[in-house]
Amino acid sequence: MRADAVRNTEQIRQAAITAFRERGLGVALEDVAAAAGVSKATVYKRFGGRAGLIDAVIEDLVARDVREIVARSLAIADPWDQLVTYLSAIFDLQYREPAAIDVLMRAYPDSTGVNDICHIGEETGHAIVRRGQEAGAIRADFAPEDLGYILFANGLALQHGPKPERTDYARRLGFILDAMRTSPMTT
Repeated sequence: MRADAVRNTEQIRQAAITAFRERGLGVALEDVAAAAGVSKATVYKRFGGRAGLIDAVIEDLVARDVREIVARSLAIADPWDQLVTYLSAIFDLQYREPAAIDVLMRAYPDSTGVNDICHIGEETGHAIVRRGQEAGAIRADFAPEDLGYILFANGLALQHGPKPERTDYARRLGFILDAMRTSPMTT
């Protein structure tokens, strides 16, 4: 690639990262192009469209965080603490990163990067739930797939409702976790 093409590609990447972080993956490509100082046609020429652009920035946006959450969670020996760490960190990622909501909801299934990171997160979540159930820490009637529905519902609430205060958000997560326990905590 010529030097100007390399520069344009990086400007588009940086503009996409900023826009996706602020408003999620659905930002108009015209807005990304304008922020990068290029035409929408240049975005298509360099990335082939939205899915290619998402794939080019997914590691910087969400994938690195999800991999870190997975590693941190799986390093914990206690099955209940493992679940609490995993779900708390994913909820935090959804709270602070609008693009993470789109990724975890698979809003752009044509993106290989979105599908790959969702698969990693889903596989890990299912394994954590099964391990917690085997240890008697998580209710037997809580299906591993239920975790995905919880994350999906949380994403919808964050996208379409008023953003809650952190304390309220944490309190609501506590209710969810308590409902998953074999023996709910009493206060």
